[in-house]
Amino acid sequence: MTETRKFDVVISGGRLIDGTGAPGRNMDVAISGDRIAAVAAPEDASDWRGNLNIDASDRVLAPGFIDVHTHDDNAVLATPAMPAKISQGVTTVVVGNCGISLAPITDIDPPPPLNLLGGRDRFRFDTMVDYVAAVEDTRPAVNVAILVGHGTLRVGAMDDLNQVASEAEIQVMGGKLAASLAAGAIGMSTGLYYKTSKAASTDEVIALAKVVSAAGGVYTTHMRDEADHIITSLRETQTTADKAGVPVVISHHKCSQPDNWGRSEETLAFIENARQSTTMGLDAYPYAAGSTVLDPDWVNDRIRIMITTSEPYPEASGRDLADIAAEWDLDLKAAAVKLTPAGAIYFQIDEMDMQRILAYPPTMIGSDGLPHDKHPHPRLWGTFPRVLGHYCRDLGLFDLETAVHKMTGLPAETFGLKDRGVVREGAHADLVVFDADKIRDLATYEQPMRQSLGIDYVLVNGTLSLTLGNLCPDRAGQVVGRH
Repeated sequence: MTETRKFDVVISGGRLIDGTGAPGRNMDVAISGDRIAAVAAPEDASDWRGNLNIDASDRVLAPGFIDVHTHDDNAVLATPAMPAKISQGVTTVVVGNCGISLAPITDIDPPPPLNLLGGRDRFRFDTMVDYVAAVEDTRPAVNVAILVGHGTLRVGAMDDLNQVASEAEIQVMGGKLAASLAAGAIGMSTGLYYKTSKAASTDEVIALAKVVSAAGGVYTTHMRDEADHIITSLRETQTTADKAGVPVVISHHKCSQPDNWGRSEETLAFIENARQSTTMGLDAYPYAAGSTVLDPDWVNDRIRIMITTSEPYPEASGRDLADIAAEWDLDLKAAAVKLTPAGAIYFQIDEMDMQRILAYPPTMIGSDGLPHDKHPHPRLWGTFPRVLGHYCRDLGLFDLETAVHKMTGLPAETFGLKDRGVVREGAHADLVVFDADKIRDLATYEQPMRQSLGIDYVLVNGTLSLTLGNLCPDRAGQVVGRH
């Protein structure tokens, strides 16, 4: 008689899609503590018994999804249950994107876009050590990988953001960046599009990217221009990566504004060519609209603009700027000025461009959701099920193995997250069980905070975090570093 093998958790009967891109296969998975203890065919796992046994029959078992592009820096502290992410199967978030991070800075009235993370009271971490400690003390439901925001560094080191940084200011920023990387941050992000960083020279960015390179980190960028001058921005991105000797990720790749619709063939050809000599990745979200601060300089009548939040006029949330402007008898720019500080959704992307970028094999998935908006973009709650349901299953943009790889193994490899993003013996037990036939997003622009369907179970570091669509009380997220 075979002796029973005992584990903390056994997940049986599912089709394993392991995150590598390999074909799915019927395999059972056993967990001990926070690690995967065994992976075997059902006939070889008949003697397994778990303290918790999960039946994954007619379901897919995959690595937990890695959201490579988030602004969850404060959300992991303020709402540590992280329902918007856990309910999608996300087990790891990369925070600090677009040049915006909560640390290392304190005692500021955050200028746009830093205010996307909240008000003055949120910026209370003078060092990355302090922020890492706060996340670890809070123990959110998801793992947290941290990028240092170049915009945050600039605001903390410079009196005049409209200038190129001096050598002395670059030294100050570089010192804080190096200390942050030593404290556990995995890299640096820039938001060169934003007014906090618009004046930064390429040389300034290269100097700081060299600090990232020395620490073995990664550089991500919200490029200087995603519209008319997108190729120039792509060239700058490649130059920065090459001269600094650092791997680079292009954030939320898109071709903005109607004049640039259709140019994704051109931009993807550039990226494909660049990848022959430069370690270059990219992410995208599965929506034909973006969301960020409302800036009167970005307002025009060629695209629809919806208000997500407004400090002086909170009742404007969820309404279109054009309707508000008409009601106030103002032009669009004047109405935008009146609404600020505010956030907005910009319907500025062509659907076919977005699909072409999503389908490009190196593209990772990132939500770019803004958790502090009163009426957020639906990507905050819907990104990953939307890729798996609408774009993978319904439109056939790629197969399920490819879709899962884009949100698991590929980002783990790109960001250097060791033993994450794959299902194999010894890896961290970040897992999701979902119904491939039923998974779909329910969040809409009108009702953006609706939970998706089809995610049955989520485990983070071996701890059950979602069961049959319901959040569990135990939280097991960790701050994760490179390697």
